[in-house]
Amino acid sequence: MSEKIGLYAGSFDPITNGHLDIIRRAAKLFDKLYVAPMTNTSKHYLFSYQEKKALIEDEIKDLPNVFVVDGKSELSTNLAEQLGAKFLVRSMRNPDDFGYESGVASINKVLDKNIETIFLLANDKYATISSSMMKEVAKFGGDISEFVPQSVALELINKLRKE
Repeated sequence: MSEKIGLYAGSFDPITNGHLDIIRRAAKLFDKLYVAPMTNTSKHYLFSYQEKKALIEDEIKDLPNVFVVDGKSELSTNLAEQLGAKFLVRSMRNPDDFGYESGVASINKVLDKNIETIFLLANDKYATISSSMMKEVAKFGGDISEFVPQSVALELINKLRKE
């Protein structure tokens, strides 16, 4: 029987507790789960790929079937094919996400008819969290400790001080 391999791609700038909840839940569904910090050309990134990779790896070190891979210059479907992943993991926080994510899934299905998108609904306690919101709150001195891991909060605050 072949391995069930999933790919969870996102900007993860920075990774939040909501992202980590999706990773932990998805890790239970797959033999291997790849997490790929990707490039979204419509976003301005605060963290480099290497910084995002290190922050994610620090938080998933207890998950032996989860691996961080470089997806910064790839389409998700191409990266999935390279990794042998037949499933793309996507998360939805609210109805607005559903509209966007269903469009992404449709395009991905055209790009690779063998790929399936698995949607995981955000846990209610993380449904309002977004990376951009965390950057905004931290920039103005707000407490983000409930929304991101401590190491991420420290890195985010250090980054914003340098700007």
